[in-house]
Amino acid sequence: MQILEPTEENIIKASEIIKSGGLVAFPTETVYGLGANGYNPIAAAKIFEAKGRPKFNPLILHICDISKIEEISTIKIKSIEKVLNKFFPGPLTIVVPKAERVPDIITAGNPTVAIRMPNNKIALELIKYSGVPIAAPSANKFGKLSPTTALHVAKQLKDRIDIVLDGGKSSVGVESTIIEISGEEVYLLRPGGLSAEVIEEEIGKKLLKKKTGKNPNAPGQLLYHYAPQKTISFLTEEELQKNKDKRIGALLFSEKFDYFNFAVKKYLTKAEDYREAASNLFFMLHELETENIDIILAEPVKEEGLGRAIMDRLKKAVNTFKIK
Repeated sequence: MQILEPTEENIIKASEIIKSGGLVAFPTETVYGLGANGYNPIAAAKIFEAKGRPKFNPLILHICDISKIEEISTIKIKSIEKVLNKFFPGPLTIVVPKAERVPDIITAGNPTVAIRMPNNKIALELIKYSGVPIAAPSANKFGKLSPTTALHVAKQLKDRIDIVLDGGKSSVGVESTIIEISGEEVYLLRPGGLSAEVIEEEIGKKLLKKKTGKNPNAPGQLLYHYAPQKTISFLTEEELQKNKDKRIGALLFSEKFDYFNFAVKKYLTKAEDYREAASNLFFMLHELETENIDIILAEPVKEEGLGRAIMDRLKKAVNTFKIK
């Protein structure tokens, strides 16, 4: 694996790998993506193999221009232009009816496709030079912490991929929000880097909830995911007492628990700033899993705004160890 600076020459080099059916990890404003040619089912299969990702879990197609939506979906841009004009590019993925040319492996056999236009110059240039939509989940092993730096990618995927374009630390720090647009109804499938409240204000209606079946039509809907290598639970008085004789690494949102003598403390924010906390979430979990600790205790946050995305990731990480 090569970690390369995102010069134009290196972006073109990476695009040639995409065209030839290889894998490239690249930065976005949310997390780093593991990209392949979205029209090539053999290349897409390499993503599942590199990550150890189950094939019932769909991939997101990344585009560099809104006009490309009608190449991969049967939806008319004009019917959703209010959402697109406001939130594309950005940390939002839309799930819409798929076009016939989109391979079934991308959608896990579903009649819908997930589409995003990232708000990251490097990602947009890579997609443009590749000349195809890029299929990309997060560039990590399935179920593990999402990567927000090139080094996070290298640590988990090593030689399973060809190139990582190093764009520094992801600014948003959690994956995109996913909505499904079905006629007049809009469903929230995954909370993420764009708050539900902001979307609802723009579209003038509440986002509906949708039950996830055995075959999800968008990523991020499994009950367990995003797990660090160390056991993780929520920071409560009960958990503190239960683990008081262990070396605890604390992931904090406030100074409420400062009285306790933690082995390691990491503050997502000290100002209860949800945006700052989201941008630091995976970055600090990566740091904590390398520390000499027995358990990570994460302080819960209010499930509002970006707090909803933060708690979604933490709950799924905690669920991983409950299931075990």
